[in-house]
Amino acid sequence: MTKTILTVSALSLMASATLALADGHQDRTGWPESFTLGTASQGGTYFAYGSGWANLVAEELGISGGGEITGGPMQNMALVHTGEIAFGLTTLGPAFESLTGNNPIAPGLQMTNACAMFPMYQTPFSITTLSSSGITSVADIPAGSRIGFGPAGSTSDTYFPRMMETLGVDFERRNGGWSDLGGQLQDGLLDVIAFAAGVPVPAVSQLEVQADINIIEFTEDEQAQILETYPVAPFQISADSYSTIDADVRSVSMWNFAIANCELPESFVYAVVDVIMSDNERMVNIHRASRSTIPENYDRNNVLMWHPGAARWFTENAGAMIDDGMIHQDM
Repeated sequence: MTKTILTVSALSLMASATLALADGHQDRTGWPESFTLGTASQGGTYFAYGSGWANLVAEELGISGGGEITGGPMQNMALVHTGEIAFGLTTLGPAFESLTGNNPIAPGLQMTNACAMFPMYQTPFSITTLSSSGITSVADIPAGSRIGFGPAGSTSDTYFPRMMETLGVDFERRNGGWSDLGGQLQDGLLDVIAFAAGVPVPAVSQLEVQADINIIEFTEDEQAQILETYPVAPFQISADSYSTIDADVRSVSMWNFAIANCELPESFVYAVVDVIMSDNERMVNIHRASRSTIPENYDRNNVLMWHPGAARWFTENAGAMIDDGMIHQDM
């Protein structure tokens, strides 16, 4: 697995952090000296969101840690399951496929050692083109169009091609990081980019500054077809997400969850979840998609086993009702 590591050294443990740790996180038995969080490609929401929360946790807990560029949800499930990295970000669709042995990185391997930590946000599926293309709807996409679906194995690459086929679109499939695909769209090497990422997607925000673009919504019938066929929910991309749109855009979405290797110490994962979930404003400052990174969304997880430390945090601090059968137990 090829990957690039971007490790950010934590700041020295400040007096305030020392007090906070003394108050709630005294037991550091078995804690790692450093940690790595798997994100995705640069230009996507995972990279911005994940790198931000990794740095926040490192600073608050006084541990060296940071984000790592990966291939996205599928690879993150594999890396966290094997313990190659401590934490990762995934979407519940790829998580389900990984648990059932259908992860293309290791076909047949049931990746049951990756546990849920906390809810992140919904990933909308959205379509972007240059205005000069004349494409203003899914039906307008010409046969044989070159469509960029993001990194191979990503949520977008796993589900968006299937959705396009369901809607009758004939296309050439292309892969790459979101920033690279945005450049290819501007250079005329792609006709469409099909994004599955939390909004605003950094690559789209950059594109609309540099070019005139169209952000295309699904019709009601198209949305209904996708909802009937795939594990997604209805979603509206709000008009304030991009300067290009002046009304909400009809879409569909999947929930994203942060994951942890199930064997990490309970007290460590509890402390990490506490940093993230106890102050939503800090997370929103990292990325606006974090408006959904709130305790009450814990029940959006119906796929992954919970890490015991995370389950304890939500039970003690958010009144969560998590069935014992959904909490990972050491064998």
